[in-house]
Amino acid sequence: MPGTPWSHRMGLSVPIVNAPMGGVAGGRLAAAVSAAGGLGMIGMGSTGSAAALEHELTQLVPAPMLFGIGMVGWVLEREPALLDAALAARPALVSVGFTEEWAWVERVHAVGAAAVTQVYDADHARRAAAAGVDVLVARGSEGGGHGETRLGTLAVLDAVLDAVTVPVLAAGGIATARGLAAVLAAGAAGAWLGTCLSACPEALTPEPARAALVRARATDTVVTRVFDLGQRLPWPDRYPARVLTNETTRNWAEREAALSADGAARDEVAAAAATGDPRRAPVDAGEGVGALTRSLPAGEVIAALCTGADRLLGRWAHGAGTVFDSGTPRGPGGD
Repeated sequence: MPGTPWSHRMGLSVPIVNAPMGGVAGGRLAAAVSAAGGLGMIGMGSTGSAAALEHELTQLVPAPMLFGIGMVGWVLEREPALLDAALAARPALVSVGFTEEWAWVERVHAVGAAAVTQVYDADHARRAAAAGVDVLVARGSEGGGHGETRLGTLAVLDAVLDAVTVPVLAAGGIATARGLAAVLAAGAAGAWLGTCLSACPEALTPEPARAALVRARATDTVVTRVFDLGQRLPWPDRYPARVLTNETTRNWAEREAALSADGAARDEVAAAAATGDPRRAPVDAGEGVGALTRSLPAGEVIAALCTGADRLLGRWAHGAGTVFDSGTPRGPGGD
């Protein structure tokens, strides 16, 4: 498909970046996304460490290839060696999210990489751009995993594009050709994709969670802090997580304050999370999860998304239909 000015500058064949999802986006997924023409990201989440990153870097086969690394701001405060290891790997792109501390930006630039962060409204975008961040990810409330829930994807994309001049990627609930076409038509420099790649065989996703993602409907997600409270993870309150609804989230719905004050209950939730059983443990998922019907290789997912979006955008540009034409065939990565 035709790219965007930003994707062309990055040397990408398609304007796709995989979200650096902790516990999901390892070296194999990053390699598969880059091989498909996008930019593959390795994600270091709540438990990220220099040793874990170095292991995932060994999975970038064949090397060298264009790739990026994503980390969590508050984790870097605890594990400063993680940023050292990331910069030593010489990625093309470094993402640090869930922070408004910007000292890392200069260090990223010093190794010739582009600095990226997620933003949730126009003011946040302006602060990040003023700090020298090169690329912003406008992340909507539909997205899976952690993030603020202020605005939907198209609303935050629109606000951020009006606020800054740096490239803006769109994130949150984008899992179909229609969704990709919509954000590109709205002016996004590319799409930052998470859930639609979580079930791919190259992802680190455990098999029970992979099966749960494929079974899930779009309405089977909930925004919650239950698992962070139970596992005593120091995620700021402003960043809850969107996960698949299950027994644990239903049991503690509307009772997060009570859970926070009950040590024994928190231990029970932590034990449930440790089982890895998606009926009780967390599985990050955005509202696009209903589009997943089977586990397909990342290259096939990206090809189908881009082929479908290209067709839709071409029809829209030539007046033969709209981006949202209901006649578009369904298919893997399509709608």
